[in-house]
Amino acid sequence: MIHVLASIRVKASSRNAFIDVFKANVAKVRAEKGCIEYIPATDAQTDITVQHRDACVVTIIEKWQSVEALKAHLAVPHMIAYKEAVKDMVESVEVKILQEV
Repeated sequence: MIHVLASIRVKASSRNAFIDVFKANVAKVRAEKGCIEYIPATDAQTDITVQHRDACVVTIIEKWQSVEALKAHLAVPHMIAYKEAVKDMVESVEVKILQEV
């Protein structure tokens, strides 16, 4: 199993529209072979001082059975359509692919 943390920085003016487009795709992703977990999240409002909050970052928390399942996910038609739909809303993407130690 692998874990993926994808931090997507969106334009402030596009944040809500981005989240709507993203959420519309979640059920399709969760139905993919090899998907264990797929959750969009934003920073929680807390008083914990080590947290750096950023309203323009949406973090995707993912678990996949394998790297191969993740690669297949990146190539499915609904992900290609999603990327096209949000391309003008996104400023940057950072991805961490992790394995348990």
